[in-house]
Amino acid sequence: MPNARAARPTRRGILAVGGALGLGAALAACGDDDASSSGSKSSASASAKSGPWTFKDDRGTTVKLDKIPTNIVAFTGVGAALYDYGIQVKGVFGPTKTAAGKADVQAGDMDISKVTILGNVWDEFNVEKYAALAPEVLISTMFDNAGTLWYVPEASKDKIAKLAPSVGVSVYDRQLTAPLQRMWELAESLGADMTAAAVTDAKKKFEDAAARLRAAAKAKPEIKVLAGSASEALFYVSGTNLSIDLEYFKALGVNFVEPPESAKAEGGGWYESLSWENVDKYAADIIMMDDRSSTIQPADIAEATWKKLPAVKAGQVIARSPEPILSYAKCVPLLENLAEALENAKKVA
Repeated sequence: MPNARAARPTRRGILAVGGALGLGAALAACGDDDASSSGSKSSASASAKSGPWTFKDDRGTTVKLDKIPTNIVAFTGVGAALYDYGIQVKGVFGPTKTAAGKADVQAGDMDISKVTILGNVWDEFNVEKYAALAPEVLISTMFDNAGTLWYVPEASKDKIAKLAPSVGVSVYDRQLTAPLQRMWELAESLGADMTAAAVTDAKKKFEDAAARLRAAAKAKPEIKVLAGSASEALFYVSGTNLSIDLEYFKALGVNFVEPPESAKAEGGGWYESLSWENVDKYAADIIMMDDRSSTIQPADIAEATWKKLPAVKAGQVIARSPEPILSYAKCVPLLENLAEALENAKKVA
């Protein structure tokens, strides 16, 4: 995944910050857009393993198939979420395998040796391999209101759209709980057992973790949290608007550093770009750093200005997942880690 930013926001330029804006035309819609069915309410029940399948996605597009699809191709993070609910996809696209051959952080618990990787980096999608899988449905997230499917290349999106209908789950300008619920509904429609103990326990743990984070934020309202992302040339400070995790954490009471809208203009409203010389522009007691493999991780940042930051010197730096895997099991640690950081934080900025 590229780290370089252009002078104006582009699809490539927003990758390492956890969002996308102005990604162009939507992928060709499939199915009946006017159908009124939605999610699990109109789809096959979790216990049904055969029969027609219907799902209305966040573009308002309803996909109808003669049977519940099993030849599923998905963005890596979506595949990882479905895996947590017991649904195995056949192919994935997006960050799946690291240079060392291990599973990328966005692949979650998936056994990447059992999926066909159609593309591992931005703008990479092997259409021929995709066709060979005889896909019944393609599923991805969406980082805009235009219905653009994340990691589906602009140059080949029309060819891809002709091979199978698609489902889009929006992760744009809403709180984390909304796409979590949509992924739950999607998994249920695909035949997942949503009454399984592992599933219901994870949801309860998520609710408990949210309550813990709310209490921690209320107890320490003076603690300022900054969401950052690092590249060789620049440091990026994310605002809470648009990002599903930060919007949710803010709603729970977390006190975030908020770059002014004018400062975020170059980043399409998502982030402000800072030179490493100006990385101390904002006072922060806790820094949450982008954990994706496309970004530089805190232990590898050599800039002296970074090492002098109060939060860094105090050891108050934690990981952030700007593209959360949308299962309750994977989102519990996101809440717990921030809650723990707040509980233990000292005012250092």
